[in-house]
Amino acid sequence: MNFDEKIPAGARRIIKQLNEAGYEAYIVGGCVRDCILGKDPCDWDITTSALPAQVKAVFKRTVDTGIKHGTVTVLMRDNGIQQGFEVTTYRIDGVYEDCRHPKQVEFTASLEEDLKRRDFTVNAMAYAPGKGIVDLHGGLEDLKAGIIRCVGEARERFTEDALRMMRAIRFCAQLNATIEDKTWKAIKELAPNIKHVSAERIRVEMEKLLVSDHPYRFKLFYESGLTQYFLPEWDPAMTTTQENPHHMYNVGEHILHSLESIDTARLKEQYGSDGYPRALRILRLTMLLHDIGKPPLKKIDEEGVAHFKGHPQLGAKMAEEILRRLKYDNDTIKNVVRLVENHEDRYPATERNLRRVMNRAGEECFPLMFYVHEADCRAQSDFNRKEKLERIEQLRVLYDTILEKKQCISIKDLAVSGRDLIEAGISPGPEMGRILETMLDDVLDEPEHNDRQYLLEHFVNEKKD
Repeated sequence: MNFDEKIPAGARRIIKQLNEAGYEAYIVGGCVRDCILGKDPCDWDITTSALPAQVKAVFKRTVDTGIKHGTVTVLMRDNGIQQGFEVTTYRIDGVYEDCRHPKQVEFTASLEEDLKRRDFTVNAMAYAPGKGIVDLHGGLEDLKAGIIRCVGEARERFTEDALRMMRAIRFCAQLNATIEDKTWKAIKELAPNIKHVSAERIRVEMEKLLVSDHPYRFKLFYESGLTQYFLPEWDPAMTTTQENPHHMYNVGEHILHSLESIDTARLKEQYGSDGYPRALRILRLTMLLHDIGKPPLKKIDEEGVAHFKGHPQLGAKMAEEILRRLKYDNDTIKNVVRLVENHEDRYPATERNLRRVMNRAGEECFPLMFYVHEADCRAQSDFNRKEKLERIEQLRVLYDTILEKKQCISIKDLAVSGRDLIEAGISPGPEMGRILETMLDDVLDEPEHNDRQYLLEHFVNEKKD
């Protein structure tokens, strides 16, 4: 592997200038790991023997982003584009008092001491041009074997920073790895400490796992006991059986399989590289929560068949509460809640029915519904699966037809606007809203009625007469 070709020119210049000033400098952590795996790192972190003041003296443009903990952002320009690189002094972390942050740090001249404080062996490697990889904790071997192992004593690493427990499981999903026994044992023992971590940080780790290629590994959050503290509503799903011909898993296993059943290739083709990450994030969150309302509603009929009447509506309510607790943005909450609430919609495959469902779910959200239905179906039993999937494809064809015909789905698509109603003598207010809703209700049934003259004559002029 040629690290030097992968390292951005700005990072190489920083290392070179620090070396010329008499200091050691290496790229470190996740960027080294990703380079070894042949991936393109998102971030390039640099560690150095230079103190923050010395780093600032070497470079003209810097920002004190974490000076207390030894981090200075160095700004470099390459081909007219400015990029910031975090440069952090070798350090030894002091006592952790909140299961998250060290009370103080001690700067050191030793790279070895700095690497000792890092979380996992695969993240405790450094590299510098001309010097090669520095691997003091067996990170290369663990990376090759697909093992997530703490640097040093696992219990100490997790006591220092409780978020590392979620990170271990997240890396397990991202790298398709397994967790070393002592590391796993420490996670199970210290799981209650996750309650000291902010909702925002928990959300980030959970989401990174969900959008990985192995979202089924979410089960490790449950098996470790972590969900008990950050997503307790999910735990009952793993003990709720589904005595129903449509299912072959309990609720939790069904959810886990549905996470991996999303057609990511089709999704990427439909939404492109720009829209795909957002669409995948919303879909994986939806599948995680789509049956969250089942456990409290389970009923067994006289024939021993399980039913979960009303679970989409309860699930939507629970999903909103969960996502707000995890500090999600309003747009994500709105889309996930709508998808959860409508994920069991069953209706004849006609344009009229589809227009009404599109209106109810929202035009932006609705295209994702096909992926939800499909993932839900593929995570069920084989019972009527072929027919269910064929119906989904029929609805996709109808959806494309509605778009091609540019049929009206919402008030903004009506041929009549609020301005038209004002000109026709309707005052702004509740009455205008009712008229527009009535027009839309008619047009959803009869698309050809979306004509300005027709709408004004039938819903304004007739009313005046």
